[in-house]
Amino acid sequence: MQYLKWILRVIFFTLIFAFLHYTLPQHDIVRVTNTYEKRIDFGSSGFFWAGGTHNPDGTLLNRDVFFVETFKTNEKPMIFRNEDTGWGWPPYFKFDTSNLQAKTSDMIGKAASGEAKWIVMRHYGWRNEFFSIYPNVVSLRLATGPDERIIPWVKIGFLVVLFAVLWGLWVRWVRFKTRRVDPILKKWDDRFEKAAMWARSKLKKP
Repeated sequence: MQYLKWILRVIFFTLIFAFLHYTLPQHDIVRVTNTYEKRIDFGSSGFFWAGGTHNPDGTLLNRDVFFVETFKTNEKPMIFRNEDTGWGWPPYFKFDTSNLQAKTSDMIGKAASGEAKWIVMRHYGWRNEFFSIYPNVVSLRLATGPDERIIPWVKIGFLVVLFAVLWGLWVRWVRFKTRRVDPILKKWDDRFEKAAMWARSKLKKP
């Protein structure tokens, strides 16, 4: 039973970590090499795309999606999608997909002319080649260089607030359990113990 509890705890905290890692903003220093638009037929990975993935009749939807091809400072490729999040989840309230695509395309010309090469790409999500999952670009800006140090203040602030809220809820639950739940459980334990003693005494009688 103890092993089962630990397994459930590990699964629970793993899911929480995965949810936060996918949803919270991430930053990559990259150079843009290409931008394009591609029609996507949403399949099993439809959950990881913004907007609707099904028609009203339940059939899979296909639509055009913007993509951005980049290379990281270690020369590994990274492909981003560029979709509006709108008022949905995660709550980035992104409505400027077309403008952002134009900015990323402009970075190709700036890199070719030597005006600017590296940019900081702010995004959320994961990249998985097997399931065709792409992180979604939220915003971009010029980087001071390939070695720029980025401090994720938004992520740090959110995690601090989240930890404070969870800690406050935990403290209140412990207090409530100590004052309300534990006395009731103790009463029931006492009753069960008395009932067990009475049953044993009856069994001992000839």
